[in-house]
Amino acid sequence: MKIHFIGIGGIGVSALAKYYLEKGHKVSGSDLVCSEITDALKKQGVKIIIGKHKAENLPQNIDMAIYSPAVQSSNPEFKKAQKLKIVNCKLKIKSYPEALGELTKKYLTIAVAGTHGKSSTTSMLGLLLLRAGFDPTVIVGTKVKEFVPPADGSNCRVGKPIRQAQGEVQFLVIEADEHFASFLNYWPKIIVLTAIEADHLDYYKNFKNYISAFKKFVSHLPKDGLLIANQNDKNIKKIISNFQFLISKKISIKKYSLRQPEAKKLKKILKVPGEHNISNALAALAVARVLKIPDKVSFKALSEYRGCWRRFDEKNIKLKNKSLKLINDYGHHPTEVKVTLKAVREKYKKEKICCVYQPHQYQRTHYLFKDFIEVFKESATKKWIDKLIITDVYDVAGREEKKIKEKVNSQKLVEAVNKSNVIYLPKEKIIDYLKESLKDEKVLIIMGAGDIYELNSKLKSRISK
Repeated sequence: MKIHFIGIGGIGVSALAKYYLEKGHKVSGSDLVCSEITDALKKQGVKIIIGKHKAENLPQNIDMAIYSPAVQSSNPEFKKAQKLKIVNCKLKIKSYPEALGELTKKYLTIAVAGTHGKSSTTSMLGLLLLRAGFDPTVIVGTKVKEFVPPADGSNCRVGKPIRQAQGEVQFLVIEADEHFASFLNYWPKIIVLTAIEADHLDYYKNFKNYISAFKKFVSHLPKDGLLIANQNDKNIKKIISNFQFLISKKISIKKYSLRQPEAKKLKKILKVPGEHNISNALAALAVARVLKIPDKVSFKALSEYRGCWRRFDEKNIKLKNKSLKLINDYGHHPTEVKVTLKAVREKYKKEKICCVYQPHQYQRTHYLFKDFIEVFKESATKKWIDKLIITDVYDVAGREEKKIKEKVNSQKLVEAVNKSNVIYLPKEKIIDYLKESLKDEKVLIIMGAGDIYELNSKLKSRISK
């Protein structure tokens, strides 16, 4: 098939593009800007057009057009695909979640869902199944270091069927994103619920709707399906205790908890720090036990896990001939920020730590404003970090409301935190500030889900001069 991806630079969309490419299909795509993701796809043979979306970007005689959920209905390539479909009724047009949803019906699918921990848990589980000989296909919203090529890891691994007692089985492990209710397109055999907390309120409007979406997703489990649930999460506990569907459909529920004795062992062997990562590993272990994978294999695999892209991703750099630990992290929800900063302090107990944080989306910043204030005040007061730089909010194109943008910004956030070691800086001034102001700091965290990670390469290139 000839498949064209509109918005191919997205971390999920690019994973699906890699899947189809490895399956032997001819893949092309487009995106507004180039990135390390699009560069890697080009090296693997994908034809990518960078710049303003145009109708002529669609190749001739395509069989399928797959578009990112961020693509608007007015997108010229999307509109052109719709016109082509009128002439060629065999042409398929699917969103990324719809296309991935079709795959979930063809595999024995394990879907990891939750407000936090999806990417890390999916990565851990994918690696564990690989080490156990299950040869899984994995599609995840980050790059797993153990999945190559490319050398720095991949967000997609394509596996093969394996022979089991019940016959030939193909395993698919996916990260099931709840934004735009994307996960309602997926039909897994096993669901892992890591955490449920208010988020994406620009789409869901209130927490009740958010919870309802998770309930509906769980209802996609088939008869004799399996739910792996975090017993430490109060909202997950409410769902599984009041959800009659689980009983009527005879769905098994396996719970995991930080109070398990295995948690202590995992704390000792995991290379990635933080209580949240112990919880993620416990979720992967729970799935492995259901699949009858020996604990010896599971613990060894989890001990080998080196983390994934933009999740406590550590590198050593030089700043004015001084060694510095640079940590890149995707955290953008108050809880994610809190557990990450706490984990940094736990790992680097005596070092001075500086954090550069980019809020992600005006609407999230607005809806969770008080929570952000609380987290940053706690971080400063408890000395999880010694210095915090908050830069401008990452504006998510097509998803921001003008009235919200007028109400909230990073300066207001800094003023509300009201701590002397918490300052505001525009992004273009951060590099020079770090070069001049980092004196005793030994650890630098670049945090956020927007384009703040680009500072990593800029910082290193400026430092090397």
